[in-house]
Amino acid sequence: MSEQPLRVLVLSSSTGGGHDSRARALRAWAARDAGTPWVIEQHQALEEAHAVYRLGVGIYNTIQRRWPRLHHVYYNLLEVVSFCGGKGEGGVLGRDAFQEGVRQVRPDLVVSTHDHLNHGFFAAARAALPEAPPKCATYCTELHGGYGFSRHWVNPKADLFIGAVPEVCAQAQALGLAPARTFHGGFLLDPAFWSPPDPVADEKYLREELRLEPGKFTLLLATGANCAQNHRALLDALAAGPLPSIQIIALCGTDDHAIGELNVWAKRNPHQALRPLPRVPNLAQLMRVTSAVVARPGTGTTTEAILTGVPILFNPFGGIMPQEMITVKFCREHGFGQVLEQPADLVAAIRAWLANPATLAAERTRILAARPDRTPADILRRLRELASPRR
Repeated sequence: MSEQPLRVLVLSSSTGGGHDSRARALRAWAARDAGTPWVIEQHQALEEAHAVYRLGVGIYNTIQRRWPRLHHVYYNLLEVVSFCGGKGEGGVLGRDAFQEGVRQVRPDLVVSTHDHLNHGFFAAARAALPEAPPKCATYCTELHGGYGFSRHWVNPKADLFIGAVPEVCAQAQALGLAPARTFHGGFLLDPAFWSPPDPVADEKYLREELRLEPGKFTLLLATGANCAQNHRALLDALAAGPLPSIQIIALCGTDDHAIGELNVWAKRNPHQALRPLPRVPNLAQLMRVTSAVVARPGTGTTTEAILTGVPILFNPFGGIMPQEMITVKFCREHGFGQVLEQPADLVAAIRAWLANPATLAAERTRILAARPDRTPADILRRLRELASPRR
């Protein structure tokens, strides 16, 4: 096997947090690869290319935090006009600066983890190195086809489309991608999600770091990179329940205001064990000590829950975004997950599980059954194969 490093330019953007987390996961798995050495450069393509794209990213993130239902308008507009319109595979604003960056990296592979980076950016990357154009591949984070699956994910001229699940590979082929250019790769998440459980370490983490009680029903209120959450409404419903037999972890990310607000809530409701947390260094371990998680229907937390076998309840308050709809569709077809219509539904769901623990165990079994039989090591292998003719 060649010792020459395989150079990879990963294109991402911070619309939500899933695209960036997939890019980081690819880098983390490549660092563990004992075969060909990898050199991976991550590029925030939309934010760094042009002010118009930065504005679009900001609009998306504001909608996600404040008015999720409004995203149906934004999504359908972009399905028509795209971020990167133009002839052929599309144009790119800030093309010259982007191409200069490509020439500096001189990648063997360009890998996109974002739906709006698979056309114009691929064409610009190839044109930047006409004597040795890089191979171009897409890793798609979505969990199903249909309304909510952006057509921009699929470029029939791309060299490879990697889908997280077979349903997405089938959707890519329906949109014109050759079957030979599709690959079912499974979930591209941090290596920690494939680490074997360590009950002793997990119990110590729960008791000493989280100051919670091992063996007690532990509910995780999750948030994404944009800190979109409805923790206060859910906590008020739980307090009105009441459910003193559970303990709650509330992830707040970088939202210091939310952490402060929940600390005040905890003092006012001393009967309810609550731990508001910022970002945590080992999310996989946090998921493993959790009995159930409440989250927006995003692919990130959903796939993390599938890998760790944690029952998931979906928070749709403010409306479900188009790409969240296909996440719910995937979960329903695989027989797990529940959409909460109102905060009080959370109380009812937990009461049912506490009254009949066998139903919670059955939910864990169904969610674990949705785990792909692939790991990111399979994705690395397929990318090496794609790049091999150039090296």
